[in-house]
Amino acid sequence: MFYLASAMKQPGKTKFEIAIADKVREIRIEKGFSQEYLAEVLGFTRGFIGQIETPSHASKYSFNHLNRLAKEMDCSPKDFMPENYVEESDWTEE
Repeated sequence: MFYLASAMKQPGKTKFEIAIADKVREIRIEKGFSQEYLAEVLGFTRGFIGQIETPSHASKYSFNHLNRLAKEMDCSPKDFMPENYVEESDWTEE
């Protein structure tokens, strides 16, 4: 069984959160949407979307954000998820 060692968590995002942000960015670009447009849809600033797309920043999309973006991008929220699980470096096996 694996456990997340939360005390060891670094600032920024997990690999899983980065994979989701990368997938949203990939689909955003494929659909021709700008960061400014996503910011408008979600009620954020373009800078905040930039932070979400930057791995070193802790800012990330919520499930509700992903649901809204899926509607706007005419896809399923699951399209933003990695195909397989993403193993984190701070998982420990017990």
